[in-house]
Amino acid sequence: MSKFRKESGPATPKSAANLAVNSLADINISRRGVMKMFSAGAALSTGIISLPNSAWAAEATPVKGGKLRAAAANSSAADTLDPAKANNSGDYMRQYMFYSGLTELDTKLIPQMGLAESITSSDGIVWSIKLRQGVTFHDGKSLTAQDVVFSLARHQDPATASTAIALAKQFASIKAVGLMEVELKLVQANFDLPSILGTPAFLILQDGTKDFSKGIGTGPFVCKEFSPGTRTVGERNKNFWKPGLPHLDEVELLGVTDPAARVNALLSGELHFVSTLSSRDVKRVNGSGSCSVLESKSGMYSDLILRQDAAITSNPDFVLAMKYLQPREMLLKNVVQGYGTIANDHPVPPWHPFFNKELPQRPMDLDKAKFYLKKSGLVKPSLEIVATDNIEGAIEGAQFLQQLGSQVGMNLKVRRVPYDGYWSQHWMKHPMGYGSVNPRPTLDMLFSQFYKSDAPWNESGWKNEQFDQLVTAARGERDQAKRKQMYGDMQELVYNHCGTIIPLFISALDGYSNKVKGVESYPSGMMMGYRFTELVWLTA
Repeated sequence: MSKFRKESGPATPKSAANLAVNSLADINISRRGVMKMFSAGAALSTGIISLPNSAWAAEATPVKGGKLRAAAANSSAADTLDPAKANNSGDYMRQYMFYSGLTELDTKLIPQMGLAESITSSDGIVWSIKLRQGVTFHDGKSLTAQDVVFSLARHQDPATASTAIALAKQFASIKAVGLMEVELKLVQANFDLPSILGTPAFLILQDGTKDFSKGIGTGPFVCKEFSPGTRTVGERNKNFWKPGLPHLDEVELLGVTDPAARVNALLSGELHFVSTLSSRDVKRVNGSGSCSVLESKSGMYSDLILRQDAAITSNPDFVLAMKYLQPREMLLKNVVQGYGTIANDHPVPPWHPFFNKELPQRPMDLDKAKFYLKKSGLVKPSLEIVATDNIEGAIEGAQFLQQLGSQVGMNLKVRRVPYDGYWSQHWMKHPMGYGSVNPRPTLDMLFSQFYKSDAPWNESGWKNEQFDQLVTAARGERDQAKRKQMYGDMQELVYNHCGTIIPLFISALDGYSNKVKGVESYPSGMMMGYRFTELVWLTA
């Protein structure tokens, strides 16, 4: 899950920008600090907005060597190299530098074998995981089945405080049945297991790992430096198990929370790859002549959360009134500049094979909003909408709702809070506020982590027994037609009753220097499914 976007400052000499970037290792990067360091800018240029087709990159011959400097939009003292603690895109990027998973999700969200040579099951309950031979950790230790047992089992321990504990509850037993084979038995059948094992939480650690500051894994880079809230540096793993990879000698990943600072640093040449561009930045970046934009269509969304344990927002008619206030077309056109897709208050995008086409698209309808507000019995309800800049569309969406709400008898106010500490101090802690959810490879993961009654990130605190039963039943259903019907029923329950409101699915927009090659869109997440460091290379 990511906790996600200003205008640039005046241009400054390139030497000033060089000094700025060299000092990043010594500070925690805030907006003020970055603006002082990264004031190097480029004049706004005009040009046709066209996202590049990167298919040609696969045909190019990779260049070996070089140091790539990249920036994630997330950065804080809570940055971690522990996959169980990761909960944002910055964590995922740095962890994919140092660790590998049993499987990996490709550009079509199909799980491919990683550290596992094979993962098989006849009934969806008992799974045999045979490991790839000859894989070594950064300290020289060989990968064995016990490393996998440790890595998977630790998510079940409440003391680990794993973000994947709800998923790990499916593991009935995990045991080594040989030096290079693991038997994983589930509580019930789940044919999505290979996809689940390809997600960041289940990256493989060395047995008994307690110190996560070293990042000792089997991944493409060896950890040279990890400074939470500032930067992470990795050197090429010469013994990486994938022949010919990685291409780069070194990667430096910075945490830059200020959107303008990331763009300025990219355009000045100080950074090669940056995450989470605003749609307003696209024309500027593509028009620079030196940089391009990578658009990744996915199931990522920003959502308005109406807590079901608060007096006003738990009123089902008030929730419906807010759903009919959503200015979806205006948000798509004016806020994300067309880089998104209209959503329908449930988290399944229209291109998904299990999408429920029978649900009528909910329009913005002030008359219906008035009707449901009157039906709620609430008289001119007064509420704050808590929002922050780094959640795409949150501030603009809240301001639209403030204006529209005044037309139907609501008194809505926008409370703009800093991004620093938003996820620990504000997210899910107010009657009404915004969240941001990165795409998940399976609907089971999405519903289990965000909508099931016991989900760790059940944003609105919604509880529905029928929904919970459908989630668990769908996992073990092999018949795809029946499974589609189950997921369709789940979407209908969320659409009609849940306290989260989803107006749009938002394309991930990342910026990169044209010196970076091998760039490709992955629906599993920004920055090439967070795995760009392993796959790209630099030209002179």
